[in-house]
Amino acid sequence: MSVSPVFPLSCVVQQYAWGKVGSKSEVACLLACSDPLTQISEDKPYAELWMGAHPRGDAKILDNRISQKTLGQWIAENQNSLGQKVKDTFNGKLPFLFKVLSVETALSIQAHPNKELAEKLHLQAPEHYPDANHKPEMAIALTPFQGLCGFRPVEEIVTFLKKVPEFQSLIGEDATAQLKKSMNEGSGAMASALKNCFSHLMKSEKKVVVEQLNLLVKRISQQNCVECMACSDNTVRAGLTPKFIDVSTLCEMLDYTPSPSKDRLFAPTLSQDDPYLSIYDPPVPDFTVMKIEVPGSVTEYKVLTLDSASILLLVQGTVTAIIPSVQGEIPLSRGGVLFIGANETVLLKLTVPKNLLIFRACCLL
Repeated sequence: MSVSPVFPLSCVVQQYAWGKVGSKSEVACLLACSDPLTQISEDKPYAELWMGAHPRGDAKILDNRISQKTLGQWIAENQNSLGQKVKDTFNGKLPFLFKVLSVETALSIQAHPNKELAEKLHLQAPEHYPDANHKPEMAIALTPFQGLCGFRPVEEIVTFLKKVPEFQSLIGEDATAQLKKSMNEGSGAMASALKNCFSHLMKSEKKVVVEQLNLLVKRISQQNCVECMACSDNTVRAGLTPKFIDVSTLCEMLDYTPSPSKDRLFAPTLSQDDPYLSIYDPPVPDFTVMKIEVPGSVTEYKVLTLDSASILLLVQGTVTAIIPSVQGEIPLSRGGVLFIGANETVLLKLTVPKNLLIFRACCLL
């Protein structure tokens, strides 16, 4: 049987401190389900599962017939598997990193530069910007979560500044006044005022931030959360538990919380000219994530053939992946990850009559 550009992957787990611990982590559970020999450490965090060819987390190929040991090595020698447009546009590289995150505590505040700014920052400070790539992100909720992306409407921020003196103390009177004034002066003035407010908050000394947060927690406790504006917003209230006391708690009074009814969140890249504006774009063309649900009554499902390399994650169900071009079969269970080369046909035969839940990342140009 000849070797096919469709093969299973063993993917890298990142154990960042903010991840859920042990078997409470969906990342750990997916890992254990796909490999029964995996030993989950109940005292260690399992934060991210990386499915791709990133240099710091290149997936291993689970096919003894393939001489290359990692996905990145294989793609370097089999670039047609990317698809012609992807290959030409991204210089023979897989242009996305597919992840599963299992989050216990708040992640760090992030701003992702666009391609032009990323290249500039990489040249200026490679220790802080280790590569020259832009990093637009798309998050899809597997379980309920809260995410912050962009800024709240200025009217809401001004209300918080009025109702939460500790917040205003860190922003400062001048920046507060500028923001209030900008409400009548158009988007350019508001962007400048937001920049000023955010800069004041993020540049505050850690000692001062801790002092103001302690005052805020004490005041809310004494008021029993009856009249405090912060506690009328669930996002801020959640941030006031002892585990999360840091500057990100106050950033929640600036940042926007998407509706919990939406299961997708798009985090666009930011330009050098206007890095503080809240921008909500449709999905960027670099990547697409498809959610595939197949009822257990279906015995076989044909995976859509694409002119792009893709990575498939089986979240729920048990199947045999059939590759007609080489008459090959690959068993997959929950947590199984499959690389599919461009223009390859794959059939999924349900080996257990239970519903399938699949996510598939690709690049449609």
